[in-house]
Amino acid sequence: MSPAPDAAQRQAAADLELRERMRRVEEGILERAPEHDLEPSLDRIRAVLDLLGEPQRTFPVIHVTGTNGKTSTARIVESVLRESGLKTGRFTSPHLQDIRERITIGGELITRRAFLDAWADIAPFVDAVDTRSVSEGGPRMTYFEVLVALAYTAFADAPVDVAIVEVGMGGSWDATNVVEADVAVITPVGIDHQHFLGDTIEEIATEKSGIIHPDAIAVSAPQVPEVLEILRARADEVGARLVVEGEDFGVLERDVAVGGQMISLRGLAGDHPDLLLNLHGAHQASNAALAVAAVEAFLGGGEQPLGEEVLAAGLAAATSPGRLEIVRRSPTVVVDAAHNPHGAAVLAETLKDSFTFTHLVGVVSIFKDKDVVGILEALEPALDEVVVTRSTSPRAMRPERLGEIAAEVFGDHRVTVVDALPDALDHAAQLADEGGVAGGVVATGSIVTVGEVRLLLGVTDVERPVAPPVEVPVEVEDED
Repeated sequence: MSPAPDAAQRQAAADLELRERMRRVEEGILERAPEHDLEPSLDRIRAVLDLLGEPQRTFPVIHVTGTNGKTSTARIVESVLRESGLKTGRFTSPHLQDIRERITIGGELITRRAFLDAWADIAPFVDAVDTRSVSEGGPRMTYFEVLVALAYTAFADAPVDVAIVEVGMGGSWDATNVVEADVAVITPVGIDHQHFLGDTIEEIATEKSGIIHPDAIAVSAPQVPEVLEILRARADEVGARLVVEGEDFGVLERDVAVGGQMISLRGLAGDHPDLLLNLHGAHQASNAALAVAAVEAFLGGGEQPLGEEVLAAGLAAATSPGRLEIVRRSPTVVVDAAHNPHGAAVLAETLKDSFTFTHLVGVVSIFKDKDVVGILEALEPALDEVVVTRSTSPRAMRPERLGEIAAEVFGDHRVTVVDALPDALDHAAQLADEGGVAGGVVATGSIVTVGEVRLLLGVTDVERPVAPPVEVPVEVEDED
């Protein structure tokens, strides 16, 4: 007779069974229409949440929209709120490597068991709404809609004191917008997702302004005049208060530092000098200012300043994986999720602002439905060479075609085409090494590209990045 399994074996078997259940559920959700292929409507998500008893009404919300900077801003908001003693829920998208990254509770990925419990709660109602929608000639719930329902259910079950929720796309009809947030945050608005949001900045801003609800405080990054006019009109229409970076709060000073920057901020209720932010770039300083104003708006209506110790700890602890994140050295490899021209321009500016690479090689894979030329043109001033390739996403442009476009922007002599991403990364590292001790690699073009490069380099923890200390030389200059 074989001996009874010991406790460790039983636990290992239970963990394996839990992972297998998680895999099956995730595969089922993935079979639904992806988040880039949707039918704008709140009917399906509202129907499911109504059947569930409206879990989204059981916690207050800080809702974040915009074109770039949403995830970083949401993560900074959450970090400061956790240091304030609140139990937080955070919903962001898309994920880098693990679907559970989209739903965190108390700063931790939702556990597999909690994910499966929430799925068990919502699955019968998802099926019921699917059946009704299909019978009426409509679609099943999308991948994104199901995850929103799951997140709101998990937050209610936890329960959380506050949820920080990033929109998936737009605002008015985004599935997350079945809440009426106390604070609406609008990061810089630009042109992206035109096939859903509209071809003009005014149309896009109108969609995004839809997260501003009655009696809310809307906290906006600096915007072009056309966008700001739309945000003001929406706030006036619903009786919300609008505060704008550069007018009501903002960045007073920033100095580049090893591993990030030192910043001084003006909040809604007071100034906050000499804060460490372990994120690179002027845009992250702006995101931090936006986040601090949002927290002040949420906790005290913008009338009470945050405690300096709480704020300092919250900013110092804030991370944003996949956003100008250093994931390797010798040579230094930076990953950044820039996937539109504005994001690529910010990346290029920050590479010059915060690092002193002597020879920088780009590893680039871009989705074919994006503004490929605009992204490459924005990156061109920052890169000495570029290796074009493709991620595993079916949306990725073929390397041969991407290479042709890149050659028109960079010139043939600066472009190499490598079909497989692992080989492209190796080749770029060789080119960077040939450039000297301060040679480096930046991998960019999409979230998928970044996630796959992180995995290739053995970085698997998105809440506690394991990148080694930064050894890239930096220049520290006073701001004018």
